[in-house]
Amino acid sequence: MIRFGVVGTNKITDNFLEGANDLRDFKLTAVYSRTEEKAQAFAEKHGAEVTFTSLEEMANSKLIDAVYIASPNSLHAEQSIIFMNAGKHVLCEKPMASNQREVAQMVEAASRNGVLLMEAMKSTVMPNMQMVRENLHKIGQIRRFVANYGQYSSRYDAYKEGTVLNAFNPEFSNGSLMDIGVYGVYPVVSMLGMPQSVKAEGVMLASGVDGEGSILLKYEDKEAVIMYSKITDSHLPSEIQGENGSIIIDKIGSPMEVKIHYRDGSIEDLTQSQSHTMMYEAKEFIELIQEGKSQSTINSHEHSLRSIKVMDEARKQIGVTFPADHR
Repeated sequence: MIRFGVVGTNKITDNFLEGANDLRDFKLTAVYSRTEEKAQAFAEKHGAEVTFTSLEEMANSKLIDAVYIASPNSLHAEQSIIFMNAGKHVLCEKPMASNQREVAQMVEAASRNGVLLMEAMKSTVMPNMQMVRENLHKIGQIRRFVANYGQYSSRYDAYKEGTVLNAFNPEFSNGSLMDIGVYGVYPVVSMLGMPQSVKAEGVMLASGVDGEGSILLKYEDKEAVIMYSKITDSHLPSEIQGENGSIIIDKIGSPMEVKIHYRDGSIEDLTQSQSHTMMYEAKEFIELIQEGKSQSTINSHEHSLRSIKVMDEARKQIGVTFPADHR
């Protein structure tokens, strides 16, 4: 049994717990919030035993083995390092941190303290994305990876009315690339490696973050096109194009259907039955702890570093800067 604490009493934490509770070896023990009232309400809702309003006290508690961090992006690095310095394993929501410098600091802290650190990128550990990786060879030489994800933010209407919530606030290292684009960047660089060059364009909002954008990654013999948005919906799938066929992924951020379309017109359905989409990251994380592993081979430190390096360069070209970049 792995005893968890959670940092963040928001909807994503609700979703994570809904998935993780399907696992026999998962137990929610502690909840952190800045206010006791919120911590108590969330703990009662999910059956946690204790609450904390001090991160340091929670990190040093003997009641937890690991923590799931789902706070604003700008707080990920600092909070994760507090827990790792106290010997706790950390599952940190994507994106891992604000920039490459912070991710490197987190990786160093994990190594120094001998604990597990994993980015909670749910899509890459889901069975359907594993099927993509296992069947890549069937489409021959890969020439293009098109990763597409557009989701109109539930907070965008408030933004247009003059209320800048966290999702569109650079203070929290947010915006379209960080929230949505990462779902395309991460699988691309984990499967294809680091590109030779990055070219990025985006639509800037007055608050100082990007509303949508596109990234072109150039490799020696292939390219990747990543399109993302928080201000429009998209219903287009993603696609990995090879010389012998193409793999079609219905939703790059949460793949529910995966098929190979071969050049001869035949179609192979790779789709696997799946449970709650956020169960798999918790399962991967818990099994790694139980096996005494220092990192995941799928959501590895190297893949997190590649991903944030590409996003740093894309932000630079688009013109998105965060206060965290100057700390």
